[in-house]
Amino acid sequence: MPEESDPLSDLWQFVASSATDWLLELCGDGLTGFMPPALPDAVWVLNAMHEHEQELPEMAYHEYQQARLTNGSPLPRIVGGIDLEAVGLTSGVGGGLGRTKHPGPGWRRLRWAEFARRIGDPVVPDGLMPSFRCFPSASKEGIWPLGIDPPTEGSLDRESWNRLIAILTEHSPAGPATSCLAYYNPLLLGAIDFDNLRVRAGRLGDAALLYDDPEVEFSPSNLWAEDRSWVLCTDYDLWATKVAGPPDLIKALVNDTEIEAIRLPWAT
Repeated sequence: MPEESDPLSDLWQFVASSATDWLLELCGDGLTGFMPPALPDAVWVLNAMHEHEQELPEMAYHEYQQARLTNGSPLPRIVGGIDLEAVGLTSGVGGGLGRTKHPGPGWRRLRWAEFARRIGDPVVPDGLMPSFRCFPSASKEGIWPLGIDPPTEGSLDRESWNRLIAILTEHSPAGPATSCLAYYNPLLLGAIDFDNLRVRAGRLGDAALLYDDPEVEFSPSNLWAEDRSWVLCTDYDLWATKVAGPPDLIKALVNDTEIEAIRLPWAT
């Protein structure tokens, strides 16, 4: 029998590591992703967080995990009168590394701006970039409360990735035919080898395929137009993706109602 076709490999073929040389010169080391300066403008697309629509007990995930009976019984299913299994919380959600998506029924996207107003924290503290250091009032020693699904590090969520690709397509002269390259930093692959960087080349209209690379559990660290008119960076250690490019693209991202994007003057 003939081998089955692999759409990702067919449409996004591997290219030489030298394709990232210009990013190395522009940004410096790309171990966690090549972080671009403004080109000439820039914005941060925030990874999604979600909140359960049912009011849940004021308990952190780690407190729930510790709420075992003294005889070592399994984790309690009912806490504060809430059936945690029924609302999908018995295994914990969010706050990890890699790909993620909307958790499903009963959850809604919680915008960073809304959450910041609720707890009295800034969306992103001055001088910082979007990361686990945000929302210090929301967590106990870095552990978030039940009912809040925090952003993950190192990867856009599926919905934000797809919407970002759609906006990039709208603001690229060649539209879906725009030639692009995608880079995955060595940390995503579990092997640091700067002589054989993982870089693929393809078309912007086929970028949705990059999200489901079976060998990488993250969205690409960098995606850029071959003409270098725009470039995005999803740093391995951050909760957001920086997009650098022309002002009309940046304005469209800031004004979009599906994703959440903010300007950080100290990180432009």
